[in-house]
Amino acid sequence: MGRFKTMCKMCRREGVKLFLKGDRCTSPKCAVERRKYPPGAHARVTGGQSRLTEYGRRLREKQKARRVYGLTERQFRNYFEKASAMTGVTGQKLLQLLEMRLDNVIYRLGYAITRPQARQLVRHGHIKVNNRKVSIPSYQVKVGSVIELSEEWLNKSKEKLDQYKPPAWLNLTENLSGQVLQVPSKDDTERLIEESLIVEYYSR
Repeated sequence: MGRFKTMCKMCRREGVKLFLKGDRCTSPKCAVERRKYPPGAHARVTGGQSRLTEYGRRLREKQKARRVYGLTERQFRNYFEKASAMTGVTGQKLLQLLEMRLDNVIYRLGYAITRPQARQLVRHGHIKVNNRKVSIPSYQVKVGSVIELSEEWLNKSKEKLDQYKPPAWLNLTENLSGQVLQVPSKDDTERLIEESLIVEYYSR
């Protein structure tokens, strides 16, 4: 129960739904809907984020991205440094790297209703990539990778998956295995995040 409360506090801190708890986030029970102010003793009075500086806005955007993808500060910084070394727009490359994580692909394919649940599926051995079991959530899939769900979990999810349509850069086959068709475009990446603010934060 404490873990779920922590997730709700993350959403309230950022002032938007991060969809960390699946169906609850779209229900009237959502903490962001019920408490439209950040957590903390004085946040309800002050309005919390109404007096953010430019630095504060950039910091909050970086924190939001970390929480959406479930990363530590160190992990997120490593992704940013890797994106910076790549050819192209750093912010877009950062989001592409994050989207191509195995746990995120599992979530995007509809195998899990949240990214935390997707990480559990990977860690518990329910996922194969190119016919090999992979238990590392941060594993980077590639274009052409085929992702399969264990028969046990597939049987639980089949009805939901039959009605699910993944984003354009992914495909679900008739037997409900997934395939990475292409690197996600800017329109396919997480729209909650303003990546330019993250680049500004690390470039200060």
